[in-house]
This record gives sequence, structure tokens and C-alpha cells, in this order.
Amino acid sequence: QVQLVESGGGLVQAGGSLRLSCAASGRTFSTYVMGWFRQAPGKEREFVAAISRTGATTYYADSVKGRFTISRDNAKNTVYLQMHSLKPEDTAVYYCAADRITTPQGMGARRRYLEVWGQGTLVTVSS
Repeated sequence: QVQLVESGGGLVQAGGSLRLSCAASGRTFSTYVMGWFRQAPGKEREFVAAISRTGATTYYADSVKGRFTISRDNAKNTVYLQMHSLKPEDTAVYYCAADRITTPQGMGARRRYLEVWGQGTLVTVSS
């Protein structure tokens, strides 16, 4: 199994941008579908975006569609989440996840069964 480490979180004003990174250990990164989830205080963890093994297919939650972009670099074992037009309601701990069974479209529904999770990175959007 890979291990995942997120970075890039921080404090940003509403309307600003951030790019999150998730670095994976191991030599099997390209066999995993990768995704981003987030969890706000007092709320359940929710799906944000996912990307297929080759990067050809992406899938987004409606709440971030058009503002966030997920991408991956298999040569660098890294998946990214570029976030634009951030809103206070985007404030959450953002988690990277990896799974070898799911599809990008199915990753949200399989949230409780995904193979690997990172430790999370906090994104705070001030109004």
C-alpha cells in the first residue's frame, strides 16, 4: 500500500486560491484512483474530487465544479487539488484518499471502504 501525505493548506481570503498536494510513497501509485475529501467541523467527511489512474477521467462534487481542478503526476507520485474562488464554506480539513477498486465516479459512495487516507491539511477561508 501507498502512504499519503498532504500539504498546501493554509489561511486564505474569500475569492483566493490554494493548491493542495498529496505525495504518495511506493511504486504502485499509478494503480490507484485518487481523490480528495473534506471535513468541516461538526460535519461528515464529504467527497470533493477524484481522478482515474491515468488522469484521463475526473469527477467533482457539484459544490466545487468549475472552481476546483484535480490532477496527478504519476512520475512524481503526486495528486493535486487546485482551488480557485474559495468561499468560507470551503473551510475544512482536506484529505487525500487512494483506492484500487473504485472508479472516480464511485469514490464518494465508497468513502467508508477506501484503502488509504492521508492525515489531512487544514484550509481556512476567511470572509
